[in-house]
Amino acid sequence: MAKKTTSTAAQDRYSDGMVPNSSRKKESVGTLLTYLVLGTLFGIIFVKAEIISWFRIQEMFRLQSFHMYGVIGSAVLTGMISIQVIKRFRLKSLQGETVVIPTKPFRKGQPIGGFIFGLGWAITGACPGPLFAQIGSGYTVVLVTLISALAGTWVYGRFEKYFPN
Repeated sequence: MAKKTTSTAAQDRYSDGMVPNSSRKKESVGTLLTYLVLGTLFGIIFVKAEIISWFRIQEMFRLQSFHMYGVIGSAVLTGMISIQVIKRFRLKSLQGETVVIPTKPFRKGQPIGGFIFGLGWAITGACPGPLFAQIGSGYTVVLVTLISALAGTWVYGRFEKYFPN
């Protein structure tokens, strides 16, 4: 079967093979090391805030604690404010490119994917952000979750044309 084609607007927007905010510049070793350090610090914050705690995640899904809802709510609020600041002040990326935040139309498969994601999160006690912090903290059993997440991503990419998008 043929793969679904994108809309003409998307084809026009990406006709040069570039997606919004993707720089043609190569990242320097210093920049990559900065990303590594920032990612490591972010992981340490996840550990110290107990965001990677399986027990905290289970408390959230059992509606027994506000801790994770507070973390998620503050992240959503921070994201909303950040997007408004980026749009209002037309901020640029570190590479000097204007930040483009494309509109994303609702697709009927999103609630299904969200349900599957939430189910996996509830069962494993891990979502993609804390997954690596959990592994880095020595919870090697989470490697099974990482492999499963990668396999699920591959399956979606391979069979996307058959899913309700």
